Amino acid sequence: MSEQQFRRGVRVALDLGDARIGVAACDRDGLLAFPVLTINAGDRELADILAVVDEYEPFEIIVGLPTSLSGGDGPAATRIRQRAADLVVALAERTIDVRLVDERLTTTQATRQLRESGRKGRKQRSVIDQAAAVAILDHALTSERSTGTPPGDVVSAPVVEPEGDPAA
Repeated sequence: MSEQQFRRGVRVALDLGDARIGVAACDRDGLLAFPVLTINAGDRELADILAVVDEYEPFEIIVGLPTSLSGGDGPAATRIRQRAADLVVALAERTIDVRLVDERLTTTQATRQLRESGRKGRKQRSVIDQAAAVAILDHALTSERSTGTPPGDVVSAPVVEPEGDPAA
């Protein structure tokens, strides 16, 4: 495998939950991942994510994929793949890759770190999703540095089949 140079530029990471979406970003050198905000999941999530994209101007978005411990996709991973594809469609006018990166145990890791830092209960809930997004981004940055290749898999825009020929 030929090694590539580490790609410079801002990245945004998303921890897509059913109720909340944790958002993190990194500096242009990819040295520091930091929490940005938590977005409410639902009808406005794509608009809110696009607002973050407009503010941070990343060259790629890292989305955590909740792969099962055996490495396969369960129902949660299937939902995340669909939401990532929806994001690709929403980003169609921008040249930003969306990548799915294995996020196994990142929420557990983030919860443990927050508990160890003294945050508990409801106070912890407000930042857990951001901390998980930071962990996802840290993992992606570390992976790229160690392998020389971009992490995860690029999400492609869904193929839309044309409807029947109206002349027929």
